[in-house]
Amino acid sequence: MPQLGKILIITGIILVVAGLIIYFAGNRFAWFGHLPGDIRIERENMRLYFPVTTMLILSIVASVVFWLIKKLF
Repeated sequence: MPQLGKILIITGIILVVAGLIIYFAGNRFAWFGHLPGDIRIERENMRLYFPVTTMLILSIVASVVFWLIKKLF
């Protein structure tokens, strides 16, 4: 059970840091979500947005972060 507590604390710290970065960065990340490869279809009564490239980048970043956490602990 102590391992679960450590994981929850680390996850909380990561979320707080990510929230602070997003809050104080403002519009510096406006390009994120509008990358080439993101599918966007807009019609009169329908809007479809499928961020393929954005999700690939987030997946790679998350994998690297979790790999680093695993190696450090």
